[in-house]
Amino acid sequence: QVQLVESGGGLVQPGGSLRLSCAASGIRFSINTMGWYRQGPGKERELVASITRGGTTNYADSVKGRFTISRDNAKNTVYMQMNSLGPEDTAVYYCYGNVGSIPVWGQGTQVTVSS
Repeated sequence: QVQLVESGGGLVQPGGSLRLSCAASGIRFSINTMGWYRQGPGKERELVASITRGGTTNYADSVKGRFTISRDNAKNTVYMQMNSLGPEDTAVYYCYGNVGSIPVWGQGTQVTVSS
């Protein structure tokens, strides 16, 4: 059974940085597209960033220039460096990975930006 486990969330002050990680287990081949969604208080879940196995990236307009997604295919791990965080980035961040055409989700990690 494929599982995704996120880490790296927490409380950070406005203007600060965090790095999220998401590691997949239970799979022997490289996962296709991996990425991050987030859901803020009272908001719908939205795509933050994604990266293909070949390294092609896609970002939400709201995070372009501030967030950087990367991955290690050998480890089936995806990372997201988040800089210049603001209160609007407060959300639960969910990692996902497409195993074939089937999306697998992590349990989520809380990111809170507050002074």
